Amino acid sequence: MPRAFAEIAFTPAVQSIQKQQGSAASYAKFLKPEVSGGDRLTAAEAVFISERDGFYQASVSETGWPYVQFRGGPAGFLKILSPTQIAYADYRGNRQYVSAGNLTLENRLSLILMDYPNRRRLKIWGHATIVSTEEDAAAVARLHDPNYKAVPERAVIITIDAFDWNCPQHIPQRYTLDELQDLELLR
Repeated sequence: MPRAFAEIAFTPAVQSIQKQQGSAASYAKFLKPEVSGGDRLTAAEAVFISERDGFYQASVSETGWPYVQFRGGPAGFLKILSPTQIAYADYRGNRQYVSAGNLTLENRLSLILMDYPNRRRLKIWGHATIVSTEEDAAAVARLHDPNYKAVPERAVIITIDAFDWNCPQHIPQRYTLDELQDLELLR
């Protein structure tokens, strides 16, 4: 577990519960100064991210309420810009613009990327910058897959503060129709 994750997630309230439940000693080591990492993507995260066709994104409203929304597109639509930055073309949906509105006032967000067949989960925390097509059409176009029919309305550029791979223990193993067909072809 990297330090960047522990610094964000292990708040005083969390540490108090860890102490009550008997896990504080095993997690305290991740807050020590000599522990580092978890704020720069490696090749393992880059491959995982490039294979995803969707993720869950959490933002927070100006009234303090969390909002979780699924974001989807063709596999690899969440692009790696650098070891500390990812981005995606944000496509028109139901036109409520809750996530976009939330991120204009509070730009902190969290992503959960799932690989159900292999029971893997990557959590990412960061700060988002929204770039509209009016502001920078070329930047939005660079993130858009021209083979995907949806029209992007904006780009969401995320500067990564921390990430963490999560325990697979309770992740159900699920398959898309395409994944099931691929499994059948292997038999």
